[in-house]
Amino acid sequence: MSDSSSKQIHQGRNVKRFREMLGIKQEALAYELGEDWSQKKISTLEQKEEIEENLLAQIADVLKLPVDAFKNFDEEQAVNIISNTFTCSDFKDNASVMNFNPTFDPVDKILKLHEEKIELYERMLKEKDEMMARLEKLIGK
Repeated sequence: MSDSSSKQIHQGRNVKRFREMLGIKQEALAYELGEDWSQKKISTLEQKEEIEENLLAQIADVLKLPVDAFKNFDEEQAVNIISNTFTCSDFKDNASVMNFNPTFDPVDKILKLHEEKIELYERMLKEKDEMMARLEKLIGK
């Protein structure tokens, strides 16, 4: 019998989950983390069970999430909570738990995320153009 409180949270897998939920590619995360990073390095990082605190803080800053999201999120526990809270037979009784009138406009949130993705894409294109110019200069064109 396993104790769920002693279960180790896989921080790398959580980084991957949240990155994918935000629609951010490994290459884009690597770009935001700096020159030392690559898509392959992000892939390796996402396989690590535990990530250094300072690196986790950098990733949290880039993804605009709290560090605790990576440290504490347990998908299995989340699924159990959801399935135990909302079953088909008693959904009407538990409907009051759900917020049908959110205090934020979901469309605004989606538009903001879309604008941020466009800004990131434009920064990546600018960086690519600068890199191409440097390469052309190096090869003497």
